Amino acid sequence: MSYFPNIPAIKFEGGASKNPLAFRYYNADEKILGKTMKEHLRFAMSWWHTMTGEGKDMFGSGTIDKSFGKTGFEKSKARVDAGFELMQKLGVTYYCFHDYDLIDERDTLAESNAALVEITDYMLKKQNEMGLKCLWGTSNLFSNKRYMFGAGTAPNADVFAYAAAQVKQNIDVSVKLGANGIVFWGGREGYETLLNTDMGLELDNLARFLHMAVDYARSIGFKGDFFIEPKPKEPSKHQYDFDAATAIGFLNKYGLDKDFKMNIEANHATLAGHTFEHELRVSAINDMLGSIDANQGDMLLGWDTDQFPTDVYSTTYCMLEVLRAGGFKTGGLNFDAKGRRGSFTHDDLFLSYIAGMDAFALGLIKAAKIIEDGRVDGFVKERYSSWSSGIGKDITDGKLGLKELSDYALKKGEVTTNISGKQEYLENIVNQVLFN
Repeated sequence: MSYFPNIPAIKFEGGASKNPLAFRYYNADEKILGKTMKEHLRFAMSWWHTMTGEGKDMFGSGTIDKSFGKTGFEKSKARVDAGFELMQKLGVTYYCFHDYDLIDERDTLAESNAALVEITDYMLKKQNEMGLKCLWGTSNLFSNKRYMFGAGTAPNADVFAYAAAQVKQNIDVSVKLGANGIVFWGGREGYETLLNTDMGLELDNLARFLHMAVDYARSIGFKGDFFIEPKPKEPSKHQYDFDAATAIGFLNKYGLDKDFKMNIEANHATLAGHTFEHELRVSAINDMLGSIDANQGDMLLGWDTDQFPTDVYSTTYCMLEVLRAGGFKTGGLNFDAKGRRGSFTHDDLFLSYIAGMDAFALGLIKAAKIIEDGRVDGFVKERYSSWSSGIGKDITDGKLGLKELSDYALKKGEVTTNISGKQEYLENIVNQVLFN
């Protein structure tokens, strides 16, 4: 049966199309800088928002029925069928999931584990038949009340052990589904007050937790990447994976840097007081740009609104960073996004994905044109040209120390020249590329 009988397969019709159920910019087979759009963008469906999100917020009940007329385990199977139909009609190859997106958590861990095995057996059969893939899996270590003080950072060792068992099972099913990655988002790995917190022990334990996950996954043949998804706050007041720089410092300190990369979310970047592209650049220059949760926030709201991305400036700057970093390897663009609470029909699911996919396709097109245009990159190269010869090159080559530089500065005298930053000029170039 079809869960979306009124929705056709979504086709590319070009920028002049006024068909709401068509792509204007995402042309999967169009080549950009030697690769197809599909290869560049690696779009993924988020199971939690797309298949289980019901439009609830902190002030109101759900507005969207995602039961598909089923209950219990049959509801989980219906969501698989509906989700894969949605992916196929949109031309989305990948999906991402939390363990308890796929099933409702049971009364015992053993019962939950058994249900996960059963539903992922069903998913594996269906995804192989339909040519779909799992981008990454993760564990929900934040919703159940047992995790009120965290999972890998819990003050209670029994909670730590339970979380480890849950992660083991999630690794098992993720590997079975052929996942390219395994994500850790520390939803409650943080604290509310230092008055009751042993921060040193919590960070040491979190590192132990992640090392255990890596060791186990490698032991059963997982060859993909592990990802940390930084977020500064919400639900915890201060989370240990505050931003990319904080998470990378943690990984380097505890010897986890060879296995982990960053899964950067746009809305989390803005909550940390950064731009999306800042977090991507920090990850890239540390060789840790792994995957992206594609969404946007509302600057007038102080929480994680997870809106579908439609800001083409943002998607262009994002794709500039991805292209300059050499593109995705095991990661992709996961739409960790939900339609607004008032967008409550099943048609709105498709319209939201179309908007997000078109926005990133247009961002890719424009980012490639900025690179091909060459003026921005050429300006940056010229601005730092003093480092490619003379005293600058001697510094970067490690030939000089403070004494030699002091002698040089005393002899040369006051610095009287600088190169203008020309920010407005560069922003105008971007506008020219976007709108010309």
